[in-house]
Amino acid sequence: MERDIPELKPKVVLAIGAHPDDLEFGASGSVAAWVQAGAEVHYLVCTDGSKGSDDISLSSADLIKLRRDEQRDAAKVLGVKSVTFLDHEDGLTKANADLKRDIVRVIRDKRPDTVVAQDPLMVYNADFGIINHNDHREVGLAAMDDVYPLARDHLSFPELIAEGLLPHKVKDLLFMVSFDERSNFYVDISETYETKLKALAAHASQVDMSQVTVWLDAMTKRLGERGGFERAESFIRLNMFI
Repeated sequence: MERDIPELKPKVVLAIGAHPDDLEFGASGSVAAWVQAGAEVHYLVCTDGSKGSDDISLSSADLIKLRRDEQRDAAKVLGVKSVTFLDHEDGLTKANADLKRDIVRVIRDKRPDTVVAQDPLMVYNADFGIINHNDHREVGLAAMDDVYPLARDHLSFPELIAEGLLPHKVKDLLFMVSFDERSNFYVDISETYETKLKALAAHASQVDMSQVTVWLDAMTKRLGERGGFERAESFIRLNMFI
């Protein structure tokens, strides 16, 4: 059955990532564009970000604080309205009931029409020499399960009803897929590319901008060619038929 998929004009977006900086890499140009168009955007970071550092002088507690501060600074650059942090352990996060409940809580609270998440099917990419982080896959899977059916069904996590968090149906789910030709949706970031770079630069503990800028320049132009823009970010869009 063919469907007429409506143009995406998000009003409330919840962007769900595993670590601080994940959303900047995958969707920040789009986030900036949506904010400029009047959307309200919220971030949810699911792990504590406690492992990603080569600096042996940093403790996990110090790294958690540093990375959360960096994430807040990046969100300010983009105009993100709120950032929620969960405490699932970096590197060992699983798409279990606890993670799914925590994400459903935020979905029901923020009530987005559009959810952005990591692609649970992206395990590795041989062309680019990339192994996708376990946390990315697990958080993406949990987010997908939460969009459908867990956030929708009142009998899922009934304790959230007791918190006043009523069921919610998400209209669109966008998986971030920069390295995958399965993309079926592109966002024009020609006017927000520099904002994306500024947001990424806020993650100084993680990002060497001298290297990242070269890579992003080529990637966003390549995706732009596919999408018909000067520069783009790419997604798999699922318009919810639920």
